[in-house]
Amino acid sequence: MTPGRFRHFAAIDWSGAAGERHRGIALAICEEGKAAPQLVRPGHRWSRSEVLAWLLDELPAGTLVGMDLGISLAFADRQAFFPGWAQSPVDAKALWALIDAVCEAEPHLSVGAFVDHPEASAHFRRHGGREGAAFGGGRGRFRVTELAQQRMGCTPYSNFNLVGAAQVGKSSLSGMRVLHRLAGRLPVWPVDALPGAGSVICEIYTTIAAMAAGRSAGRSKIRDGAELDAALARLGSAPVGLIGAVDDHTSDALVTAAWLRTVAHDPALWAPAGLTETIARTEGWTFGAT
Repeated sequence: MTPGRFRHFAAIDWSGAAGERHRGIALAICEEGKAAPQLVRPGHRWSRSEVLAWLLDELPAGTLVGMDLGISLAFADRQAFFPGWAQSPVDAKALWALIDAVCEAEPHLSVGAFVDHPEASAHFRRHGGREGAAFGGGRGRFRVTELAQQRMGCTPYSNFNLVGAAQVGKSSLSGMRVLHRLAGRLPVWPVDALPGAGSVICEIYTTIAAMAAGRSAGRSKIRDGAELDAALARLGSAPVGLIGAVDDHTSDALVTAAWLRTVAHDPALWAPAGLTETIARTEGWTFGAT
């Protein structure tokens, strides 16, 4: 990866919660160099639709955008997203299209219609003790990249699990609606090949960024301004200078934007050992998972 390939680095802490606007969404960006990352629209409570509009209309040229969500579901373990369902999509892009089509009538890029779909629901663990017959038990099904995260010391969650404070299933599914609507406008690595120029979206796991900033996987969440600046310093970044309590959505976005700036030009991260052409097309990958 040539230095200077990207000129800006953005991180989006995402949310799949019900409703229109969410405290759980934070967007931070930084430029090349050492200047501190900054929140986009600080104090604003984002909607998912507004983030989509920002990506389409306001994203600076040459930006690497990390979104904290799973860009696909497990496929390699059973050679299908939804084994036994005739309409099971053949790849990630078809999955995004299916989710968006099933949820077309839902506002705020929500995904309730998909997780309650008579065929798809059999594969999810949902609230109220409703575990589909095809969920698989235990912690659920994992993508190859999530197994790589696990080997790094992280504790990933299956995107088929929709229960619990740490679950990422609903945020991932709602994010896939966004990715579908970006089709042809903004490439999503590695489902799309990395182009030689221009902006690109990738999947991030903020714990990986926090670990690079000197935190442990179990203490990845930063909720204090001084600790935030210490983490940024480990990444070669100037301090943000926030005083006192900081919500972890804000700190996740700020630290991860700075981390992307430090690692985006590492060729090894764009060609991890487990990333085959088939995995790229079906499951995708988490940038930074090795």
